[in-house]
Amino acid sequence: MAFASDPSASVPASACWVVAPGQAELREETLPPLPDGWVRVRTLHSGVSRGTEGLVFRGEVPASEAERMRAPFQAGEFPGPVKYGYVAVGVVEAGPAGLLGQQVFCLHPHQTFFQVPAEAVLPLPAGVPVARAVLAAQLETALNALWDAAPNPGDRFAVVGGGTLGLLVAWLAGRLPESTVQVVDTNPARAEMAQALGARFALPEQAEPGAQLVFHTSAQAAGLATALRLAAFEATVIELSWYGNRAVNVPLGEAFHSQRLTLKSSQVGHVAARQRARWSHRQRLALALSMLVDPVLDRLITHSAPFHELPQVLERLAGSGAPDVLCHRIDYPTPLR
Repeated sequence: MAFASDPSASVPASACWVVAPGQAELREETLPPLPDGWVRVRTLHSGVSRGTEGLVFRGEVPASEAERMRAPFQAGEFPGPVKYGYVAVGVVEAGPAGLLGQQVFCLHPHQTFFQVPAEAVLPLPAGVPVARAVLAAQLETALNALWDAAPNPGDRFAVVGGGTLGLLVAWLAGRLPESTVQVVDTNPARAEMAQALGARFALPEQAEPGAQLVFHTSAQAAGLATALRLAAFEATVIELSWYGNRAVNVPLGEAFHSQRLTLKSSQVGHVAARQRARWSHRQRLALALSMLVDPVLDRLITHSAPFHELPQVLERLAGSGAPDVLCHRIDYPTPLR
């Protein structure tokens, strides 16, 4: 693959496609000569966003949301065939001189080589290893959720759902002065992870109520009910789960009104309103990348697999099994030179 550094060459690449609900495969394609102002990236790692990519794999993207759900550089349409994903870390093989050889992050589907405009990639900050950078997209989502919540020092937080996103929210909230954070999950094995990130842990039936800010990330109706139950008087519940085409029962007939609760959605597609005048999408992602210098976050990357196993990984993660998986990293082969 020595010609990958030649911008005038065409380059073979392999990408993962969801060809139909519940079925993925690797497909070959050829990248054309590199346009001016673009970069050619050899992928080192990608990450599976379990919640969103699980919905895509199962074919659960509502037709009404198909356009808004498009990922950057997605190919195909929902429910399939579609090339989807938005967590790619690689090295620039060809393009502008200032980026050559740099390790970069890009919101791109799972693919061995890809080409995008130079402004679509962000160089990794010093001290951020490529293998840890696969957390950038979910940390950006967690950061936007904190911005939506508008927390204060000393707040009591509850995070219902101890997956990768929930634990990143807990980690960020715990960095505020004098804050206390409780992670709530049905899986007691998440206790050690929560504690390593500076949070307390509780099973739903043991969780302490009275949080000023509650974040829900479990994508389960029971989790949302727990989140509402844990909220203090006039507290805000931030809903980060995305349910696709599933209907969700919300218990608004209990203490929701008497407690004067606020249920607020948070979604990374838009910068939080109170920060929108000062932060662009690119600046927000750059901030998230800069926060990945903390090695404790390596604990969230619990599993890895080679790229050729990605279709099987997607099938496994989209099902009800693999409860021990948090962030699943995909590792790409190093081409012969």
